[in-house]
Amino acid sequence: MQGKRTVFPNKVLPYLLLLPQLAVTIVFFLWPAAQAFWSSFQREDAFGFKTTFVWFANYTKLFADPVYLNSFRTTVIFSLAVSLLSLGIALLLAVAATRMLRSSRIYSTLIVWPYAVAPAIAGILWWFLFNPSIGIIAYVLRRFGIDWNHLVDPNDAMILVVIAATWKQISYNFLFFMAGLQSIPHSLEEAAAIDGAGPTKRFWTIIFPLLSPTTFYLMVINVVYAMFDTFGVIHATTEGGPARATEILVYKVYFDGFVGLNLGSSAAQSVILMAIVIGLTVVQFRWVERRVQY
Repeated sequence: MQGKRTVFPNKVLPYLLLLPQLAVTIVFFLWPAAQAFWSSFQREDAFGFKTTFVWFANYTKLFADPVYLNSFRTTVIFSLAVSLLSLGIALLLAVAATRMLRSSRIYSTLIVWPYAVAPAIAGILWWFLFNPSIGIIAYVLRRFGIDWNHLVDPNDAMILVVIAATWKQISYNFLFFMAGLQSIPHSLEEAAAIDGAGPTKRFWTIIFPLLSPTTFYLMVINVVYAMFDTFGVIHATTEGGPARATEILVYKVYFDGFVGLNLGSSAAQSVILMAIVIGLTVVQFRWVERRVQY
C-alpha cells in the first residue's frame, strides 16, 4: 500500500513560502558579497569622496605585502590548532560521557554550557585568567617558573587565543559526537569484545569509522569557525597583537577596513578569504568525503 501524498494545487504557494528566506539570503548574504567583490577592484579615499577603478591592483599589492602573508601563515597555524584540538577534546569527552551511565546527563550539561557564551565573553574570560597581573593561571604558571605574558610574547598570545577559541567550540563538537556515539548499536561493540578486541581496538576499528560522517561534517564546520567566527575571541583577548602575531585574515579585514579605512584592500581580503573557505570546502567534499563511511 502506497503512502498518501500531499499535493498543493497552487503552484505559486511554494515560491511564496520560500520568499522570506530568499529575501534574507539576497539582502544579507548575496548583495553584501557582490558589493565586496565590486569594491575589491576600486580604491577609495578615507572619506568616500573619490573612487578609482584600479582593476587587480589591490590583489597584487596584498600578495606583495609581508604583513598580509604573515596573517595568512598565522591563520593556517591558528585554524589547524583550533580545529584539531576542539575535535580531539570533544571526541574524548563524548566517549567519556557515554561510559558514565548515571551522571552522563549532568556531565553533558556542564560541557554544553560554554556553547551559550558569546565569543567576546569567552575571550574576556580567558584574558582575565591569563592576565599577567591579576590572572590566576598566570600566577600558577609563575609558581612553576613560567613567565607568562601574552602582552609581549607572541607565542603566549597565540596559545591564549587558541585555548579560548578551542574552549568555545568544544561544546558544539561534543553535542554531535554524543549523538553519533549514541546511534551506534551496542551489539557491534559486544560482538567485538566477545572476539577478544580490547577497548582501544574497538574504538579505532568500529566506533571511529562509524563516526566518520559526523567527523567529516564537524571538520568543515570547524574550519569555517576558525577562519570567521573567532574574530570576537581575538578582538577581546589580544586585538591581533603583540606585533600582529595573532592577526588572522578575518581580523586583518576588520583592521584595514574599519581602523585603517583602506576599503579597497579590505574588500579584496574578504574576497580572498571567501574563496579560500569555498576552496577548502570543495576539497573536503570532493576528496575527504570519499573516506567517509555512510
